[in-house]
Amino acid sequence: MAGVKVYTTQSCPYCRMVEAFLKRHGVEYEHIDVGKDREAAREMIRVSGQRGVPVTIVGDEVIVGFDAKRLREIFEAPAMGMVYDVVIVGAGPAGLTAAVYCARKQMRTVVVSEDIGGQATWSWNIENYMGFSMITGEDLMHKFEEQVRAFRIAVELDAIRSIRKEENTFLVQTASENTFHCRTVILAPGKKPRTLGIPGEERLLGKGISVCATCDAPLFQDRPVAVVGGGNAAFETAIEMTKIASSVTLIARSAFRCDDVYVSRVENLGVKILPHHEVTALRGETLLSGITVRDRETGEETDLNVEGLFLSIGLSPNTTFLGDLVALNEHREILIDENGHTNVPGIFAAGDATCVKAKQIIVAAGDGAKAALEAHEYLERVTGEQTEGQAVCR
Repeated sequence: MAGVKVYTTQSCPYCRMVEAFLKRHGVEYEHIDVGKDREAAREMIRVSGQRGVPVTIVGDEVIVGFDAKRLREIFEAPAMGMVYDVVIVGAGPAGLTAAVYCARKQMRTVVVSEDIGGQATWSWNIENYMGFSMITGEDLMHKFEEQVRAFRIAVELDAIRSIRKEENTFLVQTASENTFHCRTVILAPGKKPRTLGIPGEERLLGKGISVCATCDAPLFQDRPVAVVGGGNAAFETAIEMTKIASSVTLIARSAFRCDDVYVSRVENLGVKILPHHEVTALRGETLLSGITVRDRETGEETDLNVEGLFLSIGLSPNTTFLGDLVALNEHREILIDENGHTNVPGIFAAGDATCVKAKQIIVAAGDGAKAALEAHEYLERVTGEQTEGQAVCR
């Protein structure tokens, strides 16, 4: 199809998803890196009204973000029909590791996810994953993805709408109206960023407000920005933004929850720190032009002229689509036992959306492996038949 343009930045995982979708469907397109080309960035903002990537132009239509449903409507999706041994929901560390282990057990496997890498890709630097003294989240997840692709595992870029059981199979339905039939399910949907919940936030999301600094940071070169949050992720974002923005303000509702080393780092880099403050108002119609913050101890309000607001205020489990399919705890996390079993036979879970206390990449990967091995054992025990092919020793 002629006239397809994709505006991206180098470190944006969602941009990579759009490009992977187009390549997979044989669509020729023009790739424009707005992180490197400031004139192109201005053109993208003019055309789309967005200060966030990816933005895809198809003829006269503007598609914001990785909108799998709309992309499928335009470029068509392959027909479904196969009964899989397992559908893996999510392609973060847990889902991708589960995929490799399922493939090694010769299970017919499909991974369904809105993105590849999940929240792990948002990490600027990872210093506690074995085998790497330091690596970015994007680079680590790219290595995970390469290993999955080597097994020729089907990866469908889509959002899950619902899962239900019919007789001896599960039906997994997606936002783009595809249906996958499978005999087991591994849930690894991860978490999604929390937002402020104040007026104007939804309207300005992608227009100055961002939940993915690794995606959108290059668009704020030499512009004033603020980061909201008091944990390690917020401090890491503030540190990285000092290399890009003209000024950086860090806003936290309460006392900092980060490692002590980060506080001295941001202070040495000239970041303005506002503990015990909260954002109460947003300014700007088409693009963010400023915010109001309130001191939670004195009640005093201050206006800040910032053009970027990066939210790093925690995460919520991506479990809304489950309904009452499996048991959840009070935090909407999936309840599992030590081997990744949910309360529903044939459904397993791993990663940050589960009740496992440690929310770490290495823990999620290990639990993804366990879930895959349990799914394989379940199939052999319940169906009494080998999955297609000969199982491979791990």
